[in-house]
Amino acid sequence: MSEPLLSGIVLILTLVLFAMDRVRHDLVAVIALGACLLLGLVTPQQALVGFSDSAVVVVAAVLIIGRAIELTGVAAAATERLAALRAPFPLQLGVLLLVAAALSSFMNNIAALAITMPAVAGICRNARLPPGAGLMPLSFATILGGMTTLIGTPANLILSSVRKDQLGAAFGFFDMTVVGGAVAVVGLAYLCFVGWRLTPRRAGRATDAGGRSVFELQPPQPDGVKPVAAAKVFAALSGARAHVLAVVRHHERLKPRAVDALYSTDRVLVVSRNDPWEVAKASGCRLGAPVSNAPDAVTARIVVGHGSPLVGRPYDTIAAETDGDLRVVAAGPRAARAQGPLGALDIQPGDQLTVHGPAQRLESYIRYARLLEVERKAAVVVQPRRAALAVAIYAAAVLAAVVFGWPTALTFAAAAAALAALKFLPPQEIYSSIDWPAIVLLGAMIPVGQSFETSGAAAIVAHQLGEWLAGAPLLVAAACTTAATLILSIFLNNVATAVIMGPIAIAVSRALGAPPDALLLAVLVGASSDFLTPIGHQNNLLVMGPGGYRFADYGRVGWILSLLVVGVSATTISLVYG
Repeated sequence: MSEPLLSGIVLILTLVLFAMDRVRHDLVAVIALGACLLLGLVTPQQALVGFSDSAVVVVAAVLIIGRAIELTGVAAAATERLAALRAPFPLQLGVLLLVAAALSSFMNNIAALAITMPAVAGICRNARLPPGAGLMPLSFATILGGMTTLIGTPANLILSSVRKDQLGAAFGFFDMTVVGGAVAVVGLAYLCFVGWRLTPRRAGRATDAGGRSVFELQPPQPDGVKPVAAAKVFAALSGARAHVLAVVRHHERLKPRAVDALYSTDRVLVVSRNDPWEVAKASGCRLGAPVSNAPDAVTARIVVGHGSPLVGRPYDTIAAETDGDLRVVAAGPRAARAQGPLGALDIQPGDQLTVHGPAQRLESYIRYARLLEVERKAAVVVQPRRAALAVAIYAAAVLAAVVFGWPTALTFAAAAAALAALKFLPPQEIYSSIDWPAIVLLGAMIPVGQSFETSGAAAIVAHQLGEWLAGAPLLVAAACTTAATLILSIFLNNVATAVIMGPIAIAVSRALGAPPDALLLAVLVGASSDFLTPIGHQNNLLVMGPGGYRFADYGRVGWILSLLVVGVSATTISLVYG
């Protein structure tokens, strides 16, 4: 069997596994790399070259830098002030979307979302609109901002590596800014004036006061010793509009109908749309989490972000890490399936939690734990000199790369090391701020993509595409390339899409006699343009619960934006490179 055919089979099977979304994406990449190694498509030396690629180094460094700046609170403070400006809702939303896009140009997209999400939810409440009116446009804005700089998304860095391998030079820091910036400007204008009006007016599961939450109650103990009749307590809870899910006894979950009496050590797991403290008061039960005596005590609804250091740890971790100052009062729908005490349930990305405690402690912990607060915004405490120093170090890394032409891997790694040495991050945060599955995905997929090109498979595909596009103007070729990449990104993450489409774009440009950068930029835009589903980008998935969105809602808002992306990018590329 020929090498191009073998490479094509490996790639197709890899795409199928990515699209099925039943196996972790980093594991799929490692499996694909292993298959290429066993089939002789890559050598043992080539198999590990991806992990030393400059793209991997830059991604890790940018995650550390972005996290350090996020922890200073400077971006959150600026966003909060902008949200407080008195202006019509579309103007307020437009300002915040612009800030989100700018932040995502220079830091992790999830961090940009976490910083601006509370402010957007707040202006929605002030305008008497559900949070869903602004959260989907916010997610799309962070995606658009990622197209504008080299470090905006990992896919941009992958395409830069492809360019260096095949053309001898990587992309400059702002080489994609003209095309990406044009797309971002038009996209943001659409979201501000049209897109937010198309969002569903539906209450979000994590932000709406009427949303369902799961919490534990202690049964009443009139004399403190004797058990109480379970039926009586269940009836009281029903009268308080709470549904009993289970009784947790000695870490074992019991069905309500199997329990006749409740003891002081039992916990009743309930789900309700009402406030947990109101349910407890109305039913005579007690809420497991005590009310804080702090003068600034607040209750906030939050969503756990991807990359949070809390992922995989039990809910009780929040109380343990804050010396009991912060406690989880209630959880989202996933907790209804808990097979034990609520506090022992492992935290997962996208989990919805209601946390109670002092406002200042909550604010600092939200930044540390990468939690997205979507209902209450605490006062942001910023140390101006420290924040200015962190931003200055980041700016110096950018200037060194842009002005002096130093390798971005070197400048950003140095900036990350400096911020770590100056203790802008807690020691445990230095490594936990890095999205290691993304690093493994990048390092493994780079050799897989190179094997697709070196085996000749990319040339065969490009030859066929070249025949189809023969004689077509650059405008049409760029539009077709962007559209094909965009469609592929619906099923794959943007890194895998860039690995596949990058070599094909260069080969097609040679067949058409077009500048390689033209179609590479078309791929760059298309790889980061999944506005049609909640699964193509983490930010789309994170706002799904708080915004109360359904799968089809993304296409309702995103199809016009997708057409604009294809049209604007193709037109700009044609004007610049035609």
